[in-house]
Amino acid sequence: MTAGRVTQNMMSQQSLAGMQAGLGRLSRTQEQLTTGRIINRASDDPSGAAAAMRLRQSVPQQRQYARNADDGKGWLDQVDTTLGSMADAVRRARELALQGANSAALGSQGREALATEVAQIREGLLASANTTYLGRPIFGGLTAGAAAYAPDGTYTGVPGEVLRTVADGVKVRVDVDGPTAFGAAGDAVFDHLDALTTALRAGDTTGIGAAIDVLEKDREQITVTRADAGTRAARLDQAKEAAASAELTLTSRLSEVENTDLAKATVDLKMQEVAYQAALAATARVMQPSLLDFLR
Repeated sequence: MTAGRVTQNMMSQQSLAGMQAGLGRLSRTQEQLTTGRIINRASDDPSGAAAAMRLRQSVPQQRQYARNADDGKGWLDQVDTTLGSMADAVRRARELALQGANSAALGSQGREALATEVAQIREGLLASANTTYLGRPIFGGLTAGAAAYAPDGTYTGVPGEVLRTVADGVKVRVDVDGPTAFGAAGDAVFDHLDALTTALRAGDTTGIGAAIDVLEKDREQITVTRADAGTRAARLDQAKEAAASAELTLTSRLSEVENTDLAKATVDLKMQEVAYQAALAATARVMQPSLLDFLR
């Protein structure tokens, strides 16, 4: 059996390598405590780094979904408020028509007063139909203009849906099509109010009676449209909650993947310090070469 010869140079190299390895471990632990992360570069944990990158991409997406839901909720809240006031206005116009139908109790001045109020209601409805949210008309579709209806009641919007993406592959419409809510050109609530105004001034009981029926249908259509908008608003609330929950889950998972366990890292640091100090002390004791060591 041949015994290997251990030289001073070999002892020096091995001792230096051991101390460098201990210093490296100490340095990595110090870095983890300083940065608060166990992954500071891809080489620290390639698979963990890849997972962290995917999680980091997903978290902003969920935040954007929540912001989209918030924006869409603003649109639909404005729609709900506007349609509610418009339904009340149409109800009031129908009540005026019912009063006007009793022509025997009203003179020409009374019918004129009713007609004037109906005309004012029509103007108010047109103003409501041009309600905007962040500078865009909520009943104007994809129009780039500031109004969905002209003063004469003509629809000037651009048909189309204003959508908001609230989840992967999920889009919710946040506007309302004007003609769907208020009727098509020539048969819209504005036209019906015009006809009622004319009938009241002329004392046309047949025209007034027709207006009573059609205005009730207009009010029902506005109510149905409002209910549909409310359903979509509820979907946005659910989508926002889902996005917030997903963001929290992803953030927690990201923390598990790349954040440092401070208690564990602190204990590791102390152990590495003790090990490194022991290595220095042991090396200092062993590496005391004499002239005889060099002559061997």
